[in-house]
Amino acid sequence: MRLLGTAHVSTKSVEAVKQQIEEFKPEVVAVELCKSRYDSLVSGRRLDKEGLLKVIKEGKAPLVLLQSLLAAEQRKLGLDEGQQPGAELLAAVNISEELGIDVELIDRDIQTTLRRAWRKMKFREKFKILYSMLGEDEEEVEVDLDEILESRDILTDLMNELKEFSPGAGQVLIDERDEFLAQKILGIDGNKRTLAIVGAGHLTGIENHLNNNQPKYTIDELSLVPKRSLLSKSIPWLIPMFVFGLFGFLMYQGSSVDIIELFTVWTLANAVLAAIGCIIARGHILAVLTAALASPITSLNPTLAAGWFAGYVQLKVAEPTAEDLQEFLKLESLGSFWSNKAGRVLLVTALTNLGSMLGAWVAAAGLIGGI
Repeated sequence: MRLLGTAHVSTKSVEAVKQQIEEFKPEVVAVELCKSRYDSLVSGRRLDKEGLLKVIKEGKAPLVLLQSLLAAEQRKLGLDEGQQPGAELLAAVNISEELGIDVELIDRDIQTTLRRAWRKMKFREKFKILYSMLGEDEEEVEVDLDEILESRDILTDLMNELKEFSPGAGQVLIDERDEFLAQKILGIDGNKRTLAIVGAGHLTGIENHLNNNQPKYTIDELSLVPKRSLLSKSIPWLIPMFVFGLFGFLMYQGSSVDIIELFTVWTLANAVLAAIGCIIARGHILAVLTAALASPITSLNPTLAAGWFAGYVQLKVAEPTAEDLQEFLKLESLGSFWSNKAGRVLLVTALTNLGSMLGAWVAAAGLIGGI
């Protein structure tokens, strides 16, 4: 069995893959891909309008934004040589299929990884990541690609820097995936000559797990998305229950409290903060109006979200071009998302939802204060 460490956006890594397959003549080529990323690479599929609409409907805008931000951070390390992300993995798959070599997908599903990372990160870690990526004046970090791929010390420093910056994300994106990849490699028939192609940053961790062979977690455990607690599941329902209960109680009691005034507090707080979120995302005026109109209603129904409606309107009135959709995953920082129409649709969706959520809490506090 042989491990090959690559940079996912490097021309030299593509050449290294071709050379290793030619020289090692593996019977199995294991690639750091999950099924969804494999399908996307092989089919050449990129984000399209239907996919963008699906992201809005399924409430995945924050996850897609997080994935894009992580890709942007990789490019900030100077590892972008014009190749599409995963070019060397696609080359490995294509060459293997041409030569009749078995291909094994050994990475964890990308959505599972992102969800676990988001759940494991503390609030201050999420804030630090967003704040750092919003910085447009940050100096670009230039790293020599040959040095990166050949020096374990540099790789270790880079990984430790991520763990120090965000321990929760570092645990999921590095430690967990090291173990997951190692266990998947160990699951391949040991009698077959195997070439495993993984990101260079995972080499040390994978080798440690392969040598120790004492897994901390099982594959099934690493594949689970942490379940939300009963409290976190109930929170979205607490506010509408409180609002309906309060209005019902006041009407039943014939209270002298001005119900119209309380209704106005609820509507304004929701509408204004949802609209502000949409404005921060630089949403179209129609998307802003949609956010303001939808939020007071959707806040009373946890199965709906104001951002879905605002994002849909943004998608329709400021439709991303094919070029916008193509360039979306190549954006350099969160700041550039505002100038890309596809990125702006996702920002409108996510920030409107955030504003609507804050509006519901502010409104609830206002109702309590007005009693």
